[in-house]
Order: sequence, then C-alpha cells, then structure tokens
Amino acid sequence: MSVNKKKKYRTANIYRETKETKIRVYVNLDGQGKINIKCGIELLEHMLDQITNNGQIDLTIKTTVYSHIDHHHTIEDIGIAMGKAFKKALGKKIGIKRYGCSYVPMDESLSRVVIDLSGRPSLHMTKVGKFDLFREFFKGWVNNCKSTLHIDILKGFNSHHQIESIFKSFGISIRKAITKDKRITNKLYSTKGTL
Repeated sequence: MSVNKKKKYRTANIYRETKETKIRVYVNLDGQGKINIKCGIELLEHMLDQITNNGQIDLTIKTTVYSHIDHHHTIEDIGIAMGKAFKKALGKKIGIKRYGCSYVPMDESLSRVVIDLSGRPSLHMTKVGKFDLFREFFKGWVNNCKSTLHIDILKGFNSHHQIESIFKSFGISIRKAITKDKRITNKLYSTKGTL
C-alpha cells in the first residue's frame, strides 16, 4: 500500500504598510521562476525578474505608493518586505546548504555575489554608478532576512549591465543557499546549532 505524501512548499505572505507605501509579498522558495510584480518602477521589476528566473522561486509583489517624491521608499520597502518573506519561508532552516556564491557576466560586466543565511545581517556592496538606490533594496533584504551578503562588481563600465549581472548572480546564489542538502536533512548547517 503506497502513501501519497503531499510535498510541503516553503512559502510566505507578508504585508507591510507605512506612510509611504503599502506592499504585499508572496514567495515560494520551491517555485519555478514565476513572477507577478507591479511596483511602478520598470527597472526594478526587470531586476526582480532576474532573481526569480535565476533563483527558480515564485514571487508576487503588489505595491501602492503614497509618496511619489522618488523611488527610494518603494525600492527600500520592497527589499524589507521581501527579506521578511524569505525569512518566514525559510522557517528553521533545517537542512539548507546555507551558503551560495555565483559569478555572472553581462557583456563587459562581471559580478560576484556571496550569501550566508547566517542569521546575522551584514551587507558589503560595491557602488554601481547612478543605481546606488539598489543598495537600499539589498540593505532592506539583508536586515530582514538576517543574512550576510557580499556584492562585488569585478569588471564593467555599463551601469545597467553591472546591476543586471548583480541581480542574476544574487538569484543563483539564493538558489544554492536555500537548496536542501540530503546529508543534513535533520539538522542545521552550523557548529553553533543556530542560524
């Protein structure tokens, strides 16, 4: 007699509202790269698509913006909400590989992203021309997912290519870090016993 075991997906819904924005995020870490995002910033939507495609996660983001001074609050608040969603979806982090590293070229640009789902927030990121606002996205993600993240531009001069290679590399690094390791199915990948 066979038992039909339903697969448990690592998912989370997060709702965040401030005086500047209202954001709802849904994430499925065991997804297929599906994306449904409307945030009013086409470049950010394009970059988040790089995360879902390369990370093979499903992501839905619905955003209402109350303050249209600039994109700062929207980008930062989406990073915060996504970080909270990832942390919730990861749960106790039992059996995950924890670390992820990726080098990704985009024409003349080359980026390296290294992540540790350590429980300790820390961001180290190379400045990327006029796109430095994306530092706020990653800072929000790191502080709320409680992770260490190193982002380095190794080569390149086209700012769009540089930031796109970063987001692709981030997606691949996430996919590696959240992957389950069959050798540690019942424990944390930590000598301290906590992440």
